[in-house]
Amino acid sequence: MSDLLAHAEAIWEAVVPSAPGFTVEVLRSIDSTNSELMRRARDGLLEPLLLVAEEQTAGRGRLGRHWHSRAGQSLTFSLALPMVPLNWSGLSLAVGVSLANSLHPDVKLKWPNDLWLHERKLGGILVETAGSGATPTAPNPQPRLVVVGVGINIARPMASAVAPSADLASTLVTMEPAGLAEVLVGMDAGETLERVVVPLVNDLQAFAANGFAAFAERFAQRDALRDRAVRLSDGTEGTACGVDADGALMVLTAKGMRHISSSEVSVRPC
Repeated sequence: MSDLLAHAEAIWEAVVPSAPGFTVEVLRSIDSTNSELMRRARDGLLEPLLLVAEEQTAGRGRLGRHWHSRAGQSLTFSLALPMVPLNWSGLSLAVGVSLANSLHPDVKLKWPNDLWLHERKLGGILVETAGSGATPTAPNPQPRLVVVGVGINIARPMASAVAPSADLASTLVTMEPAGLAEVLVGMDAGETLERVVVPLVNDLQAFAANGFAAFAERFAQRDALRDRAVRLSDGTEGTACGVDADGALMVLTAKGMRHISSSEVSVRPC
């Protein structure tokens, strides 16, 4: 844990000028950093907070999937930030763009929330919100607390640290996940944390001001699925054609173009 603690102060010093009240907590073990911040949100947390865990025993992914992180093998953190964006659409894609840009040129984005390295899963993202429920068009809208959970494999794992998502199980069942150490030799969890958190805070603030439009071009450059054959969870097959202005995946099927939101389907290369 000393590795993570050594970088916590530098992160705090870099972030607090743009996010007053920002704090950093580093824990040895927890069930889920996202679950903990959502519990705190229900108890009234509205201040920006970075929660980092050396080990996560009951991590949560998209659509209720579970994964575990182990000390020394991966980086697990959740960032809570109050936000009042004009439009929430595409938030998880903006987070992915920020992380990929901070990590390495070879990192790609598998819509909607996976980090890929050399066709294998490097990490995952889970975005949740809590707050008043006020909409941006309401008078004096109140901030919602955005909780961004991130898991990144650091060492090339012998077994899954950030487990392959279920929608990739059939294609990756015999393939181990990727590790950041494959392209950044000697990189540890603390260095990775400092590398990604400060840009992530800045990018979340940019998203609040400008929406997904500020990230669309960078997402296109990192899009791992574009022009590839894909299969939707309902069995429909087609060709991925990028994302629309709201971050929905566009898939050209035999019946025409479909716009897929993250809550409707999972997608995998055929």
